Amino acid sequence: MSYDLINEMNYRLKQLDTSTRMLREAGAKKANTEALYRQELAKEILNRRAEGMPVTIISDVCRGQPRIAKLKTDRDIADSTYQAIIESINSQKLAIRVLEAQIARE
Repeated sequence: MSYDLINEMNYRLKQLDTSTRMLREAGAKKANTEALYRQELAKEILNRRAEGMPVTIISDVCRGQPRIAKLKTDRDIADSTYQAIIESINSQKLAIRVLEAQIARE
């Protein structure tokens, strides 16, 4: 039984290592999509302001543009992926702690 627990522990540790690497990549993607969204939104706001659009509606109009909305969606997906990986890491850590306790009892 103990060998099974140790094998499971090793498997979980490898998963944790993989998830940590994935988190690094997802974090970079999250930051890049956020930067791109903000840059393009700022350009769109400046263009609309130059056209004389009232300031009170610029934000809503710009965010409703298909290109800007797509960038926001990409940003939100990158953020969700990042958060999901964090939750996966937390779950793996918990599983490892449970396995450690089981191994210690044996």
